[in-house]
Amino acid sequence: MVHYRRARTPGACYFLTLTLQDRSSDMLVRHHHELGEALRLACRQKPCRLPAIVLLPDHLHLLMTLPKDDADFSSRIRLFKSTFVAALRALPDNTVRLNGKGEANLWQRRFWEHLIRDERDFAAHVDYIHINPLTHGLVERVRDWPHSSFHRHVQRGVLPVDWAGGAEEAVIRAGE
Repeated sequence: MVHYRRARTPGACYFLTLTLQDRSSDMLVRHHHELGEALRLACRQKPCRLPAIVLLPDHLHLLMTLPKDDADFSSRIRLFKSTFVAALRALPDNTVRLNGKGEANLWQRRFWEHLIRDERDFAAHVDYIHINPLTHGLVERVRDWPHSSFHRHVQRGVLPVDWAGGAEEAVIRAGE
């Protein structure tokens, strides 16, 4: 078995990308309620914070901050993925199948991980997460994508609603 080198720093924040096997699928946004529940359950069973997240049709990006004495983000990802698969398999229109090893035909086996180094790196990854729907051409303004922590950041006053586009539209409306 290949052993991948991963950064393991207790209490750190990690940028993670999880991708579906079928890159043309919209499974994640189509089943965003089940995905949200799987994330909440995983975070209850293995506590962590998710400062930023974006859900796209075929992949998701998130920041995960671990407890002070814990460096195990992999088990949290495994728990989240398996919980989501179980939720989908329980649906009447289930299309998730298991292979001979019991692996679902949903997620890519591996995931991308990056250890956040400092506040600047953290801010850059929050921006990357929030602008991703715009980058992929899913919306014309970040605020128009519903599956993002961007809206939580706006509610908390961390970001303006017209961040990364839309300011000119707000000015036009104000002048009407």
